[in-house]
Amino acid sequence: MEFNGAALFITAFIAVLAPLISEIPIGLRLPMVVVEVGLGILVGPHVLGWASPTGMLGILGYLGLIFLFFLCGMELDFEAIRGKPLKLAVTGWGLSVVVAFALSALLYRTHFIQAPLLIAVALTTTGVGTLMPILRDSGELGTRFGTYVVAAGAMGEFGPIVLLSVLLTREHTRWIQTALMLFFVLLALLAAGIALLPKPPRIISFLADTMNSTSQLPVRIAILVLAFLIAIAEKFGLDLILGAFTAGMIVSLGSKGIHGAKLVHRLEAIGYGFLIPMFFVASGMHFDIHALFASPRALWRLPLFLVLMFVARSVPIVFYRYELAKEDRIPFVFYSATSLPLLIAIAEIGVQTGRMLPDNAAAIVGAGMLSILLFPITALLSRRYASVPTAIATTRIQEE
Repeated sequence: MEFNGAALFITAFIAVLAPLISEIPIGLRLPMVVVEVGLGILVGPHVLGWASPTGMLGILGYLGLIFLFFLCGMELDFEAIRGKPLKLAVTGWGLSVVVAFALSALLYRTHFIQAPLLIAVALTTTGVGTLMPILRDSGELGTRFGTYVVAAGAMGEFGPIVLLSVLLTREHTRWIQTALMLFFVLLALLAAGIALLPKPPRIISFLADTMNSTSQLPVRIAILVLAFLIAIAEKFGLDLILGAFTAGMIVSLGSKGIHGAKLVHRLEAIGYGFLIPMFFVASGMHFDIHALFASPRALWRLPLFLVLMFVARSVPIVFYRYELAKEDRIPFVFYSATSLPLLIAIAEIGVQTGRMLPDNAAAIVGAGMLSILLFPITALLSRRYASVPTAIATTRIQEE
C-alpha cells in the first residue's frame, strides 16, 4: 500500500485551515464542509495536482465516510424526532420516491440515461451526515426547525441505503436480499434491546474508570460494535453505510447518561477531528473537473440533475405547511436537497457494474458537489434574512 506523507500533510493542513476560513467575518459563516470539499478540489490531481486520494489517504477517506454515518446514527435523537417529525419524514420521502422514479423513467424512455434505478435512488437522497455539522455550527441542531430537517435528512439517508441494498444487489435475488435485510433489522433490534438493558453499577463504574485510562475501553467497545455491524452488513450484501448508521444508533442507546456523554466526546474527537475531514477533502480530490468539462453531455446534465434533485426533495414540503412557518419552508427544502456521500457511492456502483455511463456518473457527483456548495449557504442566507424583519418587529413592539 502506497503511503504519501506529503498528501497526508496537505489534507491535514486543509483540515486545520477549513475551520479558520469558515470563521472569517464576511457577513456569512461558510459551512466548513463546503470549504473542505472546495479546497480538496483545488489541491487534487485534477486542478493543482498537489495530492491524490490514493493509498493511505484513500483508506482514511473511506474510514471517514464510515465514521461520518456512525456519528450521524449516534446524534440521531429518536426522542426528539419521533411523532410528527418522523411521520412527516417517512411520508415525505415516500412522495420523493414516487416523483424520482417518474422523472427517472421519463429520462430512461427518452434514452437520456441507462440506469433509471440508480438515478432515481440518487434523486431521493439527503446528506444528513453533511448537514449535521452545518446545523450544529449554525446553532440549528436543537431547534424545532432543526429537528424537522434532521428527521427528513435521516429518512433521506436511510431510505436510499435500504433501496440500494435491496434493488441493486448482485449476490442474491431480491427476495433473498429482502429477507437478509429483515434479518439484519431483527439483529439490530436485538442489539439495541441488549444496549437498553439496565447495567450493574459496578460495570458502569468500571467502564467510567477505564475512560480516563490508556485502555479507553468504552471507546474500544463502540468501535467493536461498529466493526461488527459493518461486517454483518458486508456479509449480507448490504451497504456498509447502513451498518455504520445502525451501529451509531445502538451505541447511542447504550451510552445514555453522564458517562455516555464522555464517550460521545471521545468518538466525536476521532471523527470530526481526524477521519471525517479526511473524507470531505478526499471527496473533493476525487472530483474529476476536467472530465466534466471535457464532455458537453456531462456538463449540461450536471445542472439538470441538480434541478431534478431539488424537485424530488422539494415536493414533500406540501406535508409541512402546517408544521413549519412560511419563512422556514424554503431553507427546509434547500437543506433536504443537499447530498453528496451517497451520490459518490451510487456513481461508483453504477460505473463499476456498467449500469451508468461515466459522463452521467460525473454529472451526478458534480450535482452533489454543487448542492453542498450552494444549498446550505442558500438556506443559511434565507434563514438570516427571514429573521431580520422578525427582529425589527420585535424591537418596535418592545419600544411601544
